[in-house]
Amino acid sequence: MKNYKLAKRIVLVALIVLLAVFVDQLTKLLAFTYLPTGNDYFTLIPGWLGFSHVENDAIAFGFGSGNRPFMIAVTIVSVLLEIAIPILIFTVFKNNSPAQIALAFVEGGALGNFIDRLVVRDAAGVAVVRDFVDLTRFGFANCNIADFCITGGVVALIFILLFIGPTAVCPIKKSWREQAKREEEEKHGAA
Repeated sequence: MKNYKLAKRIVLVALIVLLAVFVDQLTKLLAFTYLPTGNDYFTLIPGWLGFSHVENDAIAFGFGSGNRPFMIAVTIVSVLLEIAIPILIFTVFKNNSPAQIALAFVEGGALGNFIDRLVVRDAAGVAVVRDFVDLTRFGFANCNIADFCITGGVVALIFILLFIGPTAVCPIKKSWREQAKREEEEKHGAA
């Protein structure tokens, strides 16, 4: 039974990762095929939401643009994190399904952007990520579906760690708080 549950969890995590990568890559392909480039802009909701495709050689908010050594270091750290996330999913968070799902979205988004850095080059041959959702009106940079997966996954993970389940910092359900208290008392009673 335990192996069945683990297999089910692996399949669920893998499906979320693959779905995030697929949707990210598909939307980037469609955006770069059909949307205007650079300052040209396709408005979906006037004053709120629009699309134009840009190539981003930096990380979030343009940080590190043009700094090749920094971006190499970021890529190395990204690869290490992409290896660490599945390990975290099945060790530290092995009994926390919501955290596993949140981390699966982070992994899918990270892989989506990593694929771009591996295969997409700008005119100067620099590795770039394709962005197309224009959030500059809100003080943010352009982004893509992978960025939404990463950001949403991290925000969800923080919320889960703070409030969801008996191991949370501040469990929101009374039953979780009571379970945490019992487990703590059992731990101190055994010591």
